[in-house]
Amino acid sequence: MIETAEQYGKAQIELRQLEVRLQRLQAEHPAPAKGLTKAGVRKLIARLHEELAVYEGGREIEGPGTGG
Repeated sequence: MIETAEQYGKAQIELRQLEVRLQRLQAEHPAPAKGLTKAGVRKLIARLHEELAVYEGGREIEGPGTGG
């Protein structure tokens, strides 16, 4: 779970890398080839989106000006 701004930044970088990887897989192996691999990458992307959203939601609740 993301708890700090540093972890949040790293998660965003990982998310971008996974999205690029998925695009490359889709271009190199059109459906249905590599379907399980693409599904796994999509799951990782979804997990990161969820963790980023939880962190962002927590930051909104804390309000502006709080450290973290």
